[in-house]
This record gives sequence, C-alpha cells and structure tokens, in this order.
Amino acid sequence: MRKKDSSLSRRYFLRSVGATLSLPTLHSLVPGSFGVTSALGAAVAKKASPARMVAVGNLLGFQLPYLFPETEGKAYESTRLLKPFQDLRDDMTIYSGLDHGVKGGHFAVHSFLTGVLSMDAKGRPEGNISLDQLAAETVRGETRFPSLTVGSESGIHGGCQMSWTRSGVRVPPIPGPKELFQKLFIGESKDRLAATRDRHSLQGSILDAIHGDAKSLERRIDKEDREKLDEYLTSVRDVERQLQLKEQWVEVPKPDAPFEQPKNTNMVEDLPLLYDLIALALQTDSTRIATLEIGGDFEPKDLGIQKGYHSLSHHGKKQENIDQLLVIEEHQLKHFARFLEKLKNTSDGEGSLLDHTSVLFGSGMGNANSHTNHDLPILLAGGGFQHGSFKKLPAKGPGKVPLCNLYVSILQQFGMERENFGNSTGSLV
Repeated sequence: MRKKDSSLSRRYFLRSVGATLSLPTLHSLVPGSFGVTSALGAAVAKKASPARMVAVGNLLGFQLPYLFPETEGKAYESTRLLKPFQDLRDDMTIYSGLDHGVKGGHFAVHSFLTGVLSMDAKGRPEGNISLDQLAAETVRGETRFPSLTVGSESGIHGGCQMSWTRSGVRVPPIPGPKELFQKLFIGESKDRLAATRDRHSLQGSILDAIHGDAKSLERRIDKEDREKLDEYLTSVRDVERQLQLKEQWVEVPKPDAPFEQPKNTNMVEDLPLLYDLIALALQTDSTRIATLEIGGDFEPKDLGIQKGYHSLSHHGKKQENIDQLLVIEEHQLKHFARFLEKLKNTSDGEGSLLDHTSVLFGSGMGNANSHTNHDLPILLAGGGFQHGSFKKLPAKGPGKVPLCNLYVSILQQFGMERENFGNSTGSLV
C-alpha cells in the first residue's frame, strides 16, 4: 500500500487550483467595413485576405429525399430543400454518402465535427478535438477570438455539442444575438478593465506558485503520479500561453457597433441575426472561425406549427408530419442561403468573403426517425474549392469514404499541413 504523505495532498491541491483556471479567450482586432474602425486599420489593410471557416450544425438532420438530387454531377436537379440555393450552385457542393461510421442516434450528434464519439476519445493522440478548435489553435493571438461558438443548448436533447477541445472539454455556445453582439462590439468599462488586469496578474501569480510546488513535488512521487503531473503541467503551460496572448489585447478597442444592441427573441426569429453577426465577426476579423448550433430549442410554434420539432422528427413516415418538418427545414436552409449570399456580396481583398471562407453545413444525424447517424446531409460552400456539383459517394461497402476526409481537405484549405483528422483515410477534394 502506498504511503500517504504530504506529496499526495499537494498533488490534489494542484489539481483543485487548476480546476479554477478557465482557459482565457484570445483577443485581437482587424477592421472591416460596416463602418467598423480601429487603430489597427492601416496595418491590417496591407495583409492578404486570411482563410476562414464556418460550420453550421443541425440537431435533427433533414429529410434526405427532399434534399439530395437524383442526378449526380453538375446537372443535378434542384430539390425542394435546395431551391434557396439556385443562385449559389457554382459556389457550393452537395455530398451524400458521408458520415463517421458511428452509432448512437441523438447522443452521437456531438461527433459531427470530431468524427469521434466522446466515449471513444480516451487514448487518441488528439482526443475528440473538433474541426473548428483544431483550426483555432493555429490562429491564436491573430484575432480577438480564436473561434466563436454560437447557438443554444436548451430544449429537447440540448444543443448539437459541436465544439470540443483536445482535452475533451465541450466549448459552450454563445446563446443568442444579444450576447454575441456584446462579445463583438461592447467594450469593457474602466472598472472592468482594471479588474481584468488584476485578474490576469492573480492568475499569473497562481501559475508561478503551481510551477514552484510542482518542481518540489516532482522529486517525491512515483512514475505513475509523475506522468499525471506532467499531463497537468502541460495544461498549465497552455493556460500560460493563452494568458499572455489575452493580456496583449486588453487595451485594444473593439470595432464600432454597426447597429443598436438586439434583444433575444427565439431561435427561429434570431437565426438570420445570428448569421449577420457571424458575417460581421468574419469581416471585422474579430475571428476567422465560427460554429452555429441549431438545437432543440428551434420551436416550430414560431413558424405556426403546433407540434414539437423533436416529435415531428419521429414522423413515422406520416406525410402530414413530414410536410411540417419540411417547413422547418426550409426556414433553416433559406437563412443559410442568405448567409452565403451575404458572404458572396462582401468584398474581401481580391475576391469575396465567401471565396476565403470554407462554409460547412450539415448534421450529425442522418435520419432522426430511425435514430441513425449514417449518410449525413452535407453541404460545402466557398473557401476556394471547385464547386457546382452533387457528389453521390458510396454509403457503405469498400468504396465508403469517411466524412473526415472532407475535413482534412478543409483544414488543408485553411492552411494547415494535415494528412489526417479523426477517422480519415486521406483527403477528399
């Protein structure tokens, strides 16, 4: 039996202190139009347009027979759910047959951007880090926010749980347009700035103390505990790096607000405004990476439908239920198409914002009625890819292609030298 001494209690102390240290948000600013200004304008104007990434996830999937065309290639017909994209055909690609090969129904939706069930992530080199968070690691310090996760987690089954760090921690979403607006445009008061500086100083002191205690402790623990301590100190060093980056942007003003602060209403009515704010975040270079979760609080009653979204998704193949689901899905896709149009019509260096932004749209749910997670609805727009077609890939068998192959291509287009991600077997485009 291991002897219990002060080293054991000190190890617990280190962990308890570490639990109070949340990873800080990174800050920077790059101005765009919409009347947004900052002191960094002149310097930023000289830079080339950076690559950007947006991922939009839906909790309950879509009615695939009304989404996927029958005809492959560039001559594909416009289905009911694709009608909003008539003027965007050359800017997007539709994929069928892609998924992660996972099972679990509603509780596997969280694998949409990771390719990995959280329960299976332990022992993997990068855990279940999501596509957006992996990309965000490459731009820390260059933008005010390394990434923005947006959406609500209320309602049946909560949110889509799309964004995950490499340590397996879920990144909670910003719940509404009011909070997102405040994050993007509302600056800190003098008192809050002073409190922030004090907090940074205190965190730095705690980190110094942890390092001192750890160095003393390391000489008196066994190999197993030393490995655990090394893992913890790796996390501490990551906190230190992010704290340093955060400190350098405390004094940098945020962009000027282009309109009055909005109020939160409901997810149905707020959806277009959330898209507008994400577009502004990209244009002002407040971030280059954003995700949007359309979760269980997307209430059909706000579209004049009395049945609940989740209950309708279990339609039992009744056409009456399917027709009401299609109204919900048309609303979501209409505003996604509007978002793409906004990016396409926004100048960004030598091209448009859409040219420089890879925009992924889909769901971790293939068929909510049967609780399956295969053959996911996937759309990819912008980002400089060759678009304009419907690609029907094998849904099973030896020619099956993992969705993570597409993610490898997105990461490469973002500028990362990656040959793998999740359960990928290569790249796709």
